[in-house]
Amino acid sequence: MKKLFFATALVLGSLTAISASTTVIEDDKGIEVKVSEFKEISASDLPAAVVKALETDFAGATINKAYVNEENQYKLEVTAQDGTDGTLYADAEGNWLEM
Repeated sequence: MKKLFFATALVLGSLTAISASTTVIEDDKGIEVKVSEFKEISASDLPAAVVKALETDFAGATINKAYVNEENQYKLEVTAQDGTDGTLYADAEGNWLEM
């Protein structure tokens, strides 16, 4: 009986850990996208489409940190031209994802 209780607790704990590292966001078309844990990368490793989207839609913004996850979604910590800080999410094609 103790083994059954332990196995159940282990499974529930694993599911909690998985859901804690996954976030659901909406893309620019309102479609929900599951996002896994992000790992920091160099800004120079960003796809050209993401950099171009930033330059086009947020002219003058500076990338402070960049991250990528297993789904090739990118998280950008940026400073806008007016000095405000923010976080942006994009897919590899440069489409913005919304929280």
